[in-house]
Amino acid sequence: MFILHDLLKKLKNEFEISCKAGDRSTWFVYTLLAVIMPFTSSKTSNLLRCLDTLFGFEQIHRKPFYRFMASPKTPWGRLWRCLWRIIPEPLTNGRLLLALDDFINPKTGKKIFGCANIFDHAAKQNQSKYPWAQNIVMVGLLKMVKGRWACLPLIFRFYHLKKTVEASLLKKPTLQFKTKIDQAVEMVTDLCEVFKQGSILLITDSWFGNGSLYQPLNQGLGRDFHLLSRMRCNNALYDLPGAVGRKIPGRPRKYGEKKGNATSLAKEYRTLAREYDVNLYGRIRTILAFDRIVMLKTFKTQVRVVWVYRKTQWVALFSTDLTLSVPEMIEYYGARWKIEAAFKELKQDIGSAETQTRDPQAVVNHLNFCMMAVSVTWIYASLLVKTPIRRHAVAGRNHFAFSDVRRLVAEAALNDNFSRLFPMPGKSAVNSFVSVLLRMAA
Repeated sequence: MFILHDLLKKLKNEFEISCKAGDRSTWFVYTLLAVIMPFTSSKTSNLLRCLDTLFGFEQIHRKPFYRFMASPKTPWGRLWRCLWRIIPEPLTNGRLLLALDDFINPKTGKKIFGCANIFDHAAKQNQSKYPWAQNIVMVGLLKMVKGRWACLPLIFRFYHLKKTVEASLLKKPTLQFKTKIDQAVEMVTDLCEVFKQGSILLITDSWFGNGSLYQPLNQGLGRDFHLLSRMRCNNALYDLPGAVGRKIPGRPRKYGEKKGNATSLAKEYRTLAREYDVNLYGRIRTILAFDRIVMLKTFKTQVRVVWVYRKTQWVALFSTDLTLSVPEMIEYYGARWKIEAAFKELKQDIGSAETQTRDPQAVVNHLNFCMMAVSVTWIYASLLVKTPIRRHAVAGRNHFAFSDVRRLVAEAALNDNFSRLFPMPGKSAVNSFVSVLLRMAA
């Protein structure tokens, strides 16, 4: 309970001192807790019902709460920077591990801010390949929490199609089109202003893993920045310039001889691969891999390429950080999948995909609440003395789940002493069926 109080108190202090700031900060704290509650989705109506039923907000009415959820006065910039600073031990082996990816938030309303017909590359046969959805680019922190990897959402941007912006379909005349790469560069730059210690390792999939993302960040940050990504099968690899034996007249060569692409070299190096023990997907696995330092013309620098071999397939990973070992590269890229788990926690567990909020400011506020709720939950788990116990056993999974931490946060928030630390107007006794609702949600 005191851990949760200390976290929320720091966020509450970010509100400016004014005649209504006290009520607004209290509403913010309990709305954030209502989003984390495990037995309700994060629809605005459900949040209001949760505040009234569970926390005893007797004097809160629908119109003032809806105005609060759509208020432009919520200091999200200061709140997020405060949250970034209170993350315990954000570095992993002296590196700040950031995961970058985008996801879609399907909606049904036609006037919802940020929605368009977005191509879904992961659509199934019975699903539309161009659903009506929001496209969101997110950067999260990869962190080891009590023996398991987790992804903490840190910052996001709405991606709007260029044709939508040019057609003025959005009700924001000042909105400008920016590519996903440009948005990613802005977000990583903002994060680096707060996280000033350690080198930065940005982990992406093959779509973001290109020179157009690496070059501006490497030149603009002015610090040790590196990229770890999956290599495409047709990427051409070159030998180091010093590997050229004969001296050629003219300026020194920047690249050596062309060795081939990732596919041809994967067949050549398979017989030279060796076994490594890697902490991958929750347990120690024996991985067959081979690494080599080569030159990439798209990055204009040396990279370490690791070919990971399975029975009939292979995967090529590369990183501009030459100090990374083979097990570290495989483990960190395997941890990148936790950003996909974060999308699931955000859309399904927290319920950001279920809300049908239409006002632009309300949409932004709601997504901020959902993402901050996920981050606060993982920060709470990392500050616990004991490792949470997994409530429901699953074959092959021994670590605790996100829902287990949400339950612990709910128990701490519904404690009678917590309401004394965060007093509210018209606080009533907690209803007796709260424990029954927790058991029903389990």
